[in-house]
Amino acid sequence: MKSSSEKPASINGGACNKLHSLEQQLARWLLTMNDYVGDELRLTDDLMALTLGVRRAGVSVAANTFRNSGAIDYRRGYIQVVDREGLEAITCECYPIIKEEYDKLYADLSK
Repeated sequence: MKSSSEKPASINGGACNKLHSLEQQLARWLLTMNDYVGDELRLTDDLMALTLGVRRAGVSVAANTFRNSGAIDYRRGYIQVVDREGLEAITCECYPIIKEEYDKLYADLSK
């Protein structure tokens, strides 16, 4: 794992969502939600699009691609992560760095 000073520019500038494809962004976000909420997520395309700052139609296309590959079960307002490794293969390099930072934050909050 890289140290804070070795993080990619995409993390340092908060530009991860601008530097990576929609599929990578959505995979990263679903993995993060899976980490902290669980396997079953009550999410609409509108909410995911708003969170990622992209068009809803793009989220629908990406989520259907993930469903067709077997990575998620996807219906209106519902997503279940079925193949976490499949999503990890799609996500950008920012995911493990962001996860590490969240883990540190939540560990600090539990003290």
